Amino acid sequence: MSRDHEVSEGSPLWEPSEEVVANARVTHFVRWLGDRGVSTESYDDLWRWSVTEVDAFWDAVWSYFEVVGRRGDGPVRAGGTMPVDGLTWFPGATLNYAANALRNTSENPDKAAVIFRSEAGGHRVLTHRELALHVAEVRAGLAELGVGRGDRVAAYIPNIPEALVCFLATASLGAVWSSCSPDFGASSVIDRFAQIEPKVLIAVDGYAYNGKRFDRRDTLAEIEAELPSLAATVLIPYLDPAAVPDGLRVGMHYRDLPRPGHDTLEFEDVPFDHPLWVVYSSGTTGLPKPIVHGHGGVVLEHLKALSFHQDLGPEDVFFWYTTTGWMMWNYLIGGLLVGSTIVMYDGAPLDLWSLAADNGVTYMGVGAPYITASAKEGRRPGRDHDLSRLRGIGSTGSPLPPEGFAWIYDAVGEDLLLGSMSGGTDLCTAFVGPSPLLPLRAGVIQCRCLGAKIEAFGDEGKPVVDEVGELVITEPMPSMPVGFWNDADGERYRESYFGMYPGIWRHGDWIKILPDGGCVIYGRSDSTLNRGGVRMGTSDFYRVVEAFDEIADSLVIDTGRLGQEGRLLLYVQLAPDASLGDDLVNSLKRRIRSALSPRHVPDEIHEVPGIPRTLSGKKLEVPVRKILQGTPVDKAANRDSMANPEVLEHFTK
Repeated sequence: MSRDHEVSEGSPLWEPSEEVVANARVTHFVRWLGDRGVSTESYDDLWRWSVTEVDAFWDAVWSYFEVVGRRGDGPVRAGGTMPVDGLTWFPGATLNYAANALRNTSENPDKAAVIFRSEAGGHRVLTHRELALHVAEVRAGLAELGVGRGDRVAAYIPNIPEALVCFLATASLGAVWSSCSPDFGASSVIDRFAQIEPKVLIAVDGYAYNGKRFDRRDTLAEIEAELPSLAATVLIPYLDPAAVPDGLRVGMHYRDLPRPGHDTLEFEDVPFDHPLWVVYSSGTTGLPKPIVHGHGGVVLEHLKALSFHQDLGPEDVFFWYTTTGWMMWNYLIGGLLVGSTIVMYDGAPLDLWSLAADNGVTYMGVGAPYITASAKEGRRPGRDHDLSRLRGIGSTGSPLPPEGFAWIYDAVGEDLLLGSMSGGTDLCTAFVGPSPLLPLRAGVIQCRCLGAKIEAFGDEGKPVVDEVGELVITEPMPSMPVGFWNDADGERYRESYFGMYPGIWRHGDWIKILPDGGCVIYGRSDSTLNRGGVRMGTSDFYRVVEAFDEIADSLVIDTGRLGQEGRLLLYVQLAPDASLGDDLVNSLKRRIRSALSPRHVPDEIHEVPGIPRTLSGKKLEVPVRKILQGTPVDKAANRDSMANPEVLEHFTK
């Protein structure tokens, strides 16, 4: 049966106290601006200033945070209006991401920089001094392997301290980083890394997940064989301490990479837009897009986002459950930029609430499905764990329903800020998210982030308010990609984001912007349910269906093609001991009819053993839709980029 209690979208749940507002880092920034002649009376004033006085805002971010680098006396922007049109940020400025991430080495050398935990019981703590020493030694080792400015270092590695050390060492050289989690299959990794032709590959021998051990040495050898550009493959014996690089074409042991005695940190100053890392689109169909972000854009964006929206600083312990194959890993390690201690965890999300309690986490981030699953399981983390230090929870990956918002305040804690946010790999950040200055309502993301001119475009390609529209960004942001790898003329970049509205970034989500600036995300615009002219995002549908205790997960697909209405199919993964009988089917249809519309009652409801998801947890709506329209499975989806590829076969029937 469906749960009796419901939460209305927009119900008030939390309001910042005077103390929270006064101590917020963004409040300090507002005062700092005021001393320089910029007066704002509210968050909305501040946001509007940040997206109308774009140059002044980002110049202020550089100055306020005292970015390590040479600002120079050039303009903030030169060239075109968007990166794809030749826009250059901070021409003449130079900096290095690693120099900014490691700036606390001299100020707080003995403070914990990294806390590492693993499912298997591993536990390590690195101080800033220790982290800096490891980075300096690995940097020297990479340099001896011939890695220099512009070279690529690829990593097939879990969320462990070695990943962070190797990334910072790579960045310090002006080389380019790219990583995949070791649960990616060989073809998925090759599809990514072969595009960037790495000089060095760093990889583990295997990993553990959910109580099982996975040896990846054969997969690693297969990957290495398809990367002829490699000068070395560095093996980290993570699963088996006795593992050796036998069987690898250019293999060496990780213990031989650091160069003892090289303990002085050095950083290659690079231009603002110099490539920092390559991240990838999900790659569920076709070759993944190799998205390049620059040193300067990431430094400024993550300083702004983590400080002003997550409200993080040097006293915080910052954790986000992620793998190295998801952009949230890049966001997590950005905690070093603001001086926070970061918590790296490798393993299954067995009990992240306990992990947060045991490590004194002050800000914990998870995917929205983890929150809804915790609620369904009847967990009461605030009662069962000491979460007294926790003051913020982040949620991303998919829209969090209003009931998920309410559960946080009912079961975790009343005096914390739930930071529901939405963004993407494309910009490596969130562009709608939380603010410690604003009240919070169920199902509503608090605001458009500073410096992000987000609009909802209606059918006529014009901004609409209080209506669902296409999410667009009408002013540039520094963390927009500097380009795609091997896309010299920018054509693939242009088609990906600027094809629908020339000169305006179309992100591919449905959004409603409320009159007060709050935002509601409704899912991907290319998987919309359009029934009889009534258009609806899939998040509305999942909120209704997954409120049933009998439903563990679900997927809804409209099989229609352009100009033709197809069938509406609902797939459900049942909770243990539940069955898809007539009573449940009829209850689902009645509830959908009353909560959504008669047009959105499914034509068919099917039970499946699992809902297909990417490795980062996103539901594969578009690939399944293609399968149902007749596209062969292997052309519709890349199995190696999926968490559970075996379930795809159930959608071919």
